[in-house]
Amino acid sequence: MTRKEASPYRLDRALVWEGFKALLPLSLFVIVFGVAFGLAATQARLGDLEIVLMSTLVFAGASQFAALELWGPQVPFFTLLVTVFAINARHLLMGATLYPWLESLSPARRYGIMLVASDANWAMAMQAFGRGRPGLGLLLGGGIALWGFWVLGTWLGLNVGGAVQDPASLGLDMVMGCFLLAMVVGGEKNLRMLLIWTVAAGASLLAFYYLPENSHVVVGAIAGGLVGLAWGKRE
Repeated sequence: MTRKEASPYRLDRALVWEGFKALLPLSLFVIVFGVAFGLAATQARLGDLEIVLMSTLVFAGASQFAALELWGPQVPFFTLLVTVFAINARHLLMGATLYPWLESLSPARRYGIMLVASDANWAMAMQAFGRGRPGLGLLLGGGIALWGFWVLGTWLGLNVGGAVQDPASLGLDMVMGCFLLAMVVGGEKNLRMLLIWTVAAGASLLAFYYLPENSHVVVGAIAGGLVGLAWGKRE
């Protein structure tokens, strides 16, 4: 393998296609949640075009469902803004972790990739980077797969949504959690990483029970990040 092929900064069509295929199995489960969102948005009396555009332009399942809870004749704009920001605040941390590999790209390519960044393709990309392998293809190609099937699921929800009204009743709400857990287990294993994940999990659980809704995501990430920063990393 040449130096160019081994570079973690490499990004080309072949890697994007590989990333697309790698996230394809998980993307099939995303369709189910897209169907559930399409159905829920229909019940909230949004128009078909509005629903599809929301999934196409926003691409943030949890915050889209939260927005439906606040939707009505009088939409509380400030409350909606704060809620969506709180749910998606983890993307600030995701962007920070990806910066070393995105820094060399042009702004157009950098932000174009981040438009489709989500938990799953971020986790796989970071795992690849941790092994010194290219991860930008996973980030972009995998993100395109997740985004495309999310939009497809939303469209299906407008037409056949009655078939899947409650994904949680089928246990499908655990798919993403199990996937991310597998990424953690397959990652670096040492006392430092164990402590980081333990502190992050503990802080997240405490925030889940005692702090405002959705704050546990940010609290857990910051707590784990501070432990990693304090410990440092040996080369």
